[in-house]
Amino acid sequence: MNRRRSARVARDRVATASFWKTQHGFPLPRKKKFMSTRFAPVETSLKSVLVASDFTEASSKPLRHAISIARHYHARFYLAHVVSSVGFTIAGADALELASNAARRDVTELERKLAERGDLAGLSHEFIVRQGDVREELEAIIREKQAELVVIGTHGRHGIGKLVLGSVAEKIFREADGLVLTVGPHSQSDAPLESTGGGRSFLFPTDFSAASFRALPYAISFSNHFGARLVLLHVAPVMPISESFSWSTAPDDITGMREEARQKALKRLNEFVSESAPLSVKPELMVEFGKHGEQILRVARSVKADLIVLGLDHSKHGRLAAHLPTTTTYKVVCEAHCSVLTVRN
Repeated sequence: MNRRRSARVARDRVATASFWKTQHGFPLPRKKKFMSTRFAPVETSLKSVLVASDFTEASSKPLRHAISIARHYHARFYLAHVVSSVGFTIAGADALELASNAARRDVTELERKLAERGDLAGLSHEFIVRQGDVREELEAIIREKQAELVVIGTHGRHGIGKLVLGSVAEKIFREADGLVLTVGPHSQSDAPLESTGGGRSFLFPTDFSAASFRALPYAISFSNHFGARLVLLHVAPVMPISESFSWSTAPDDITGMREEARQKALKRLNEFVSESAPLSVKPELMVEFGKHGEQILRVARSVKADLIVLGLDHSKHGRLAAHLPTTTTYKVVCEAHCSVLTVRN
């Protein structure tokens, strides 16, 4: 009898794992204890902010975001533009030099306009123009200037000599260490971080992982700096992960397990808040059930989020997963109607 029961339980577990992978696109996670969130409350700081620009209208939003953040944190501001050498290989060195000279004139004109508007007043800044492979040159600039926050757009003009922000931005946000603020193609606000008035909401989805733990101080810091309400969200699976679950489990029992999972998650979110640096605006705690990407985007719309903060996994598995377009981070960055701050330390 026990042997039959063990065989049935084993079949149920296999079926559950198969169903999970079909629904979510990744293997059923093993049950694990939540990690401790205890840390000394600290106020994060930014000393340098860099924005990659191609001078198109698409790059104007990232530019405004970068200037706003640099001003709030009293950070040095860098604007980087790279003239791609790929398109001029056949045309010759003269054509590349002409394009570089034109880019320098564009940068000078942009700097003049920003100065006239007062955007650069009191702001330590540097505008950089280089030529070569766009991705390699940008990565070199980020290292040389020790940029702590990189601001990028995810689409731009594909003309010769212009920075193709789409593919390069994708590479940066997936692999860059530190902070990357991505202004996606669906971002509706010009610069939600510019004003100092109230009414803003920042969304912090958490799975209670180490990556999420590392991102929390930045979510708190940005919320406090810009006077925003921080919404902490945990997305739990539709099917609760429980030793007692099987396909023969009654619907009422499943409802009970979901409520138990909700209460545990809310308790954990409360611990996140109580053990972290203090927030200037009372946070909101939410637990939803479903696919991570879909629920994050849905909640972001419902709370009218101006910013989403995500912690990225630094493990090899995390980097491998980042190359798949179905991953949560990729989906959120591409489809969010607000900017997304990713933290990978």
